[in-house]
Amino acid sequence: MGRPESNKHLIKQRTFLFLQGPLSPFFKLIADALEQRNHRVLRINLCFGDWLFWRRPGATNYRGSLKRWPEFITAFMQTEGVTDLLLLGEQRDYHKIAIKTAKKLDVAVTVTDFGYLRPDWITFERDGMTGDSVFPRDPESIRTIARSLPKPDLKLKYPDSFWSMAGWDMLYHLSSSLMRPLYPLFRWHHVHHPILVYLGIGLHLLLNRMRRERSIKSIQHLRDTGTTYFVYPLQMQNDFSIRAYSHYDDQREAIREVLESFARCAPVNSKLIIRVHPLDPMLYDWHGFCNRFAIQNDMLDRIEYIDGGPLDKLLHPARGVVTINSTVGIWTLLAGIPLMVLGEAVYDIDGLTFQGGLDQFWTEATPPDPLLRDDYIRAIAGTIQLRGVYYHQPGLNAAVAEAVERLDRGLINQPLPV
Repeated sequence: MGRPESNKHLIKQRTFLFLQGPLSPFFKLIADALEQRNHRVLRINLCFGDWLFWRRPGATNYRGSLKRWPEFITAFMQTEGVTDLLLLGEQRDYHKIAIKTAKKLDVAVTVTDFGYLRPDWITFERDGMTGDSVFPRDPESIRTIARSLPKPDLKLKYPDSFWSMAGWDMLYHLSSSLMRPLYPLFRWHHVHHPILVYLGIGLHLLLNRMRRERSIKSIQHLRDTGTTYFVYPLQMQNDFSIRAYSHYDDQREAIREVLESFARCAPVNSKLIIRVHPLDPMLYDWHGFCNRFAIQNDMLDRIEYIDGGPLDKLLHPARGVVTINSTVGIWTLLAGIPLMVLGEAVYDIDGLTFQGGLDQFWTEATPPDPLLRDDYIRAIAGTIQLRGVYYHQPGLNAAVAEAVERLDRGLINQPLPV
């Protein structure tokens, strides 16, 4: 069961195994196209939602425990002659075990998730993402990859549908909850129950309509007055990448660390702007949490909390940005703003991000090398990003078409021939 040779089209029939994927038709459409190219397609459903979003031949329903999963997935891959494994993210418990097994059996692993170059890009790379990404971190390798690739057009080409995403997400989780007796031993990976998250996001979006004007005025005031400020854009508390690719178990730990460092080391005439994620489910009172710290440290005039407003206008005059591993980091680099990464990120590269400590960042950070940045964007766009979206046409079909081409030709993490 060796890996298919790269750069050769239709070498032999391969057997693709799909595990949990995006909550959209993305995996199903890829499977349909791979079968049309004479490949064999299999699927393991771990919960009812998996079955609901597949509903095609080649599926096996796993109803055993997580404890028995390693034995099951090993036997399944060996018996079925699996050559390729596809899944959404690599840090879910079932997926981590499956990837470990795949590597032992020399099965090729392809991982997908939202794109590093959002909004209309999808990550599609070999073995892992973010902290587990095998994409080169050394500048010379990045420059070598970029030489053969065109400059990508980052203007929005394929709008996605938030309402399709929300509707399919709710359908998946609610149906899985209602039909849990069919998969009684399935273990969720969520921090909070999805229903609480849906309700919180809905309330946040409703309140944002009232808060947006206030946020726009706050950002404009910062720009008009020439205030020296740094930005800390919060990630969602239930963002899996925080737990998977940083030493933080809870975002509050990171916020406290940033606030303490800013109070201790940042220039006294500077401000820290804390921007809440636009889809934060409001399960924590971030404003109150930050304000309590500011009051205790007598720095209410140095910390400002913004809920919403245009991110591009907030970033461009900023002195620097701090993040755990948000994709906001990419847009910070594109804006030429100094960036500090607290966790693990695929863009945390010498020459792009500040490599010193957080305490030094406030006074010593420098902007990214523009030539290296441009090469980096060119390199990832041409190798580990698909142009398209998960939830809305025509971007869904565009992403599926490129994904199938890469899988069929063994060109994961490699440029597609023009």
